[in-house]
Order: sequence, then structure tokens, then C-alpha cells
Amino acid sequence: MEVEQYMIKAIIFDMDGTLYNEKEYVISGFRAVAEYLSVKYKMSFNKIFEILKSDFDNGLRKKNFDVLVEKLHLNAEKINNLVDIYRKHKPSISLYPDTKTILNKLKKEDLKLGLITDGWKESQENKISSLNLRDYFDLIIITDAYGKEYWKPSEKPFKLVLSKFGLKPNGTVYIGDNPSKDFVAAKKLGIWTVRIKRGSGEYDYVETDDEHEADYVISSLLSLKELISKINQKGEI
Repeated sequence: MEVEQYMIKAIIFDMDGTLYNEKEYVISGFRAVAEYLSVKYKMSFNKIFEILKSDFDNGLRKKNFDVLVEKLHLNAEKINNLVDIYRKHKPSISLYPDTKTILNKLKKEDLKLGLITDGWKESQENKISSLNLRDYFDLIIITDAYGKEYWKPSEKPFKLVLSKFGLKPNGTVYIGDNPSKDFVAAKKLGIWTVRIKRGSGEYDYVETDDEHEADYVISSLLSLKELISKINQKGEI
């Protein structure tokens, strides 16, 4: 029986945790909040920042600012205000070394490059700007710009990219890092999926079922060209 041949014509990336270390953004946001509070209440920046960082390192998520104001007895401070500062700050973040290398290589190939990213629209735009991602991608989809129904694991952002690129699913590869939402919709559509696990990511040690796991797992984006070449040649790994 003849093995089906595939020709990958587009690569779609997730952004947070895939192209850069998402913890860098968190720390950058904590600095912005700590700077604001230290000026407003004439408190030590280092004390505020270390509380935020220590709690995060110890696994606290989502309630970080609630815990902070409780520890500092800042009962009059509105949590929504701190969240707003965090979301709107201009982040100090940088691409992973393998990200920069592979994007520069892929730009020279006959491939379309797309980006699908969840998150509050202004936050994502600030990240994209700080990382200079518009220099690399033919299409960037911030799902929040289209409404909550476009946030992953929805199939809608993937269908939108396929439509704009004029491609079939089996001619497309999607790379992400979070198995809880990144791969299930893409797999249902027939898009090849790749999970990046560098060993230091937020979701690297998350175990999942077959439905949510990617087709392939790599530890560096530098493996991507070889992986795509094998898919093109054999239709399978």
C-alpha cells in the first residue's frame, strides 16, 4: 500500500511558553505592579516584588495580587487596578534562542508562518511588539480580538488561519506547549501537532490523554525542520 505523501506549506505557532519563556512576562508584570505600589504607598519595591515572585515560585496562580494586598495590609487597593497595570505594562521579554534561530531559517523557506495566541488583546499586542514578531509572521491571530469563542481550544482560530492561507489541514503544522488547550482542536481538524517541551516550561511535566496530546514532542524548535522534512517524505515518523 502506498504511503500518503504530505507537503507542509504552513507552520502555525502558539506564543506564550512556546516562543519565549512565559515566566519572563510574569516577572516583568510583577515589577510593574511593585513599582506602582512602592511609589503609591512609599513602600520597599524589593519587599513587594519578592512577595510576588516567591508566591509564584511556590505555585500560586491567579490570586497573586489578592494574596499580596492581604500580606501588605493594603485593604483599600483594588485588585482590578493591579491586574490592569499588569496587563497593560510594556513587557521586558525575549525570544528563546532556538525560537529566533528557527524563525530566521523558516522565513527563507517557501512556507507561510502563522501565530495564534490567547490572552487579553492589549497584553498580547504588547508582547508581540516587544518580541518583534511581526517581522517573522505572515498572519497573527489574537483570539481575544475576535471574541471569547475564538479562544483555544476552539477550532475557530485554526479554521481562520487555514482560510486566510488557503490551505488544507494536512498541509499545516501547529506548535504549542500547553496540552490542556493547544492540540485538541487542531487534531480534530487534521492539522499536524507538535508539543515543545524544553524542560523548563510551565506545562512540560503535565501528563495528558491521547486526545489532548500532540502528534509529536520535541525538546527544541531546531528539530522542527527535520520533523517537517520527514512528514513531507514519508507521511509519518
